[in-house]
Amino acid sequence: MPDTDLPAAPALPGLLPQPRTLTPLDGEPPFTLDARTALDAGPGTEDTAHWLRATLGDALRLPLPPAGPATPKARRLTLAVDPALPEGGYRLQVHGERGAELAGGDAAGVFHGAQTLRQLLGPQAHRRAPIRPPGPLAVPAVTVEDAPRFGWRGLLLDVARHFLSKDAVLRYLDLMAAHKLNVLHLHLTDDQGWRMEIHRYPELTRTGAWRPRTRLGHRDSTRWDDRPHGGYYTQDDLREIVAHAAARHITVVPEIDVPGHSQAAIAAYPYLGNTDVVDTAALGVWDTWGVNPNVLAPTETTLRFYEHVLEEVLEVFPSRFVHLGGDECPKDQWRASPTAQARIRELGLADEDELQSWFVRHFDTWLASRGRRLVGWDEILQGGLAPGATVSSWRGYAGGVSAARAGHDVVMCPEQQVYLNYREDGGADEPVPIGYVRTLADVYRFEPVPPELTEAEARHVLGTQANLWSEVTESQSRVDYQLFPRLAAFAEVAWSVLPAPADRDLAGFTARLADHYPRLDALGVDYRPPGGPHPWQRRPGVVGRPFEGLPPNV
Repeated sequence: MPDTDLPAAPALPGLLPQPRTLTPLDGEPPFTLDARTALDAGPGTEDTAHWLRATLGDALRLPLPPAGPATPKARRLTLAVDPALPEGGYRLQVHGERGAELAGGDAAGVFHGAQTLRQLLGPQAHRRAPIRPPGPLAVPAVTVEDAPRFGWRGLLLDVARHFLSKDAVLRYLDLMAAHKLNVLHLHLTDDQGWRMEIHRYPELTRTGAWRPRTRLGHRDSTRWDDRPHGGYYTQDDLREIVAHAAARHITVVPEIDVPGHSQAAIAAYPYLGNTDVVDTAALGVWDTWGVNPNVLAPTETTLRFYEHVLEEVLEVFPSRFVHLGGDECPKDQWRASPTAQARIRELGLADEDELQSWFVRHFDTWLASRGRRLVGWDEILQGGLAPGATVSSWRGYAGGVSAARAGHDVVMCPEQQVYLNYREDGGADEPVPIGYVRTLADVYRFEPVPPELTEAEARHVLGTQANLWSEVTESQSRVDYQLFPRLAAFAEVAWSVLPAPADRDLAGFTARLADHYPRLDALGVDYRPPGGPHPWQRRPGVVGRPFEGLPPNV
């Protein structure tokens, strides 16, 4: 029987993302979680059991020892895999006399249910150490049944423009897990820095990981940070990141950007560039922002170089998907390059767009032969799409619609909707305002599946992803500010089955978010307050590039 001297169970808190069904068991006794609570972890739930012991052990000093035959049900937290439940889904039943029973359709579903249980325990369960003497917690009696809408619920972190430490990436994985996101797209290379150790080509990090200075704000700014900036992850660092993610049922998708966004690589190995057009030996790692004209040369030497790079990438990242960029590749150097023009004639191609398509197709075939799938930004549609390629639709919906209609898988991440480096408000205090205003409400009303797709075409939408490009987010605090609380709204869009955008319950979401802010506080997230930035979050005098009006729906 449950203890009778416990305080009454707290009111049921708002849960994020919103579960499919939540049934309070009014009048039923709460579940008591204390030092006597035992963990009964069935096969396939080991990762979640470890996570619960580590997380709740630190926050609440709960040992959660293994349950034995004599452990009464009222003191059991039971974890089980039930294949009858949906993939990634779970059922959580909390009752004072029957204990807490968490079943998932698979190991990931059990873990997702554990995130819901943690939210039911309150903000103190999100801290790293107890803030009051350990004591019993009363968890409301409730039944939650839930499952994800999309299999790809992603976040892009751009660690190339501004480097994030390994520990910062691990922290963002924890924050993703708390919001039931399951894909980290790690943008590892760009003009401004190369962030992955490649043993065969050490200059990629010896030279390519560092730039001498950084423009402050938008590329039109005249202000500079004259401190060198850079950093990189060793392969063991990345293996640790991958393992930390896997324990939280998150896949890390690496991005090695080709054939554009490659000046850091060219600075390290000048022969990768169009040496018959520009003096590539004079190029350094880029210190400003924008679309860079210096792109890779379409030569066999370049292909072999990146095959060697990808061999090491595949050793570190088990992800089925590998992102190869393919965006914003100016063709001016190829038009002027005798080598590139000879390659176009040799291959019987029509133009430079088809040359880029040939480049992408080469690596699509290369990856497919090794059991992997290429993902690229929607520019890879130009000149013909590689047969097995998946499209990240960023310039709007149109690229994703075209790809889905052609039978290709799509991840919807239109900049007009879910680029979280765009400003959240139009006020003068918003730090380094970039792009269109994308409010919390705007993100909550984002719909990943365009209505013009048929049911069969819509099945090619693997899911959705929020992207945070880091040109003006030079610190973890700035990243936090741009991500939260909008990432919580995005997570609900990606996970929950919601009505049409115009019919979504924004007031209900806002009320649940009010319960979520104390969790973010406990997690140490430097989020944007509802009333606007704190004084220390402002960046007066740092130039942005705001766009006025509503973004185009393309």
